[in-house]
Amino acid sequence: MISITSSALGHLKALLVEKNAGSTTGLRLRVEKGGCAGMQYVMALDEAREGDAVETQDGVSVLIDPSSVEFLRGCEIDYVDSLSDSGFKLNNPNAARSCGCGTSFEPRPA
Repeated sequence: MISITSSALGHLKALLVEKNAGSTTGLRLRVEKGGCAGMQYVMALDEAREGDAVETQDGVSVLIDPSSVEFLRGCEIDYVDSLSDSGFKLNNPNAARSCGCGTSFEPRPA
């Protein structure tokens, strides 16, 4: 459902260690209304909840609430480190367009 690049995987593992997160903690990824393109991504460390879709890769879990699954199906989570920007980025095939900073998107029509 979601893939994680090796760069993102390494940074997620380091973040989990830095935050002294337990073995059941993962990256919660959700979509909510907002941002300059209509829908925005929200990421935080969290525990899995009932109904979550859980994608685990190399010991790291991504947790997605049921209302966000359709917006995120097929996404790739990457970590970018450049002169102008660094952080987790989503490559979303469900986006008709994304804002310049990459934190919000307009979903493709159903």
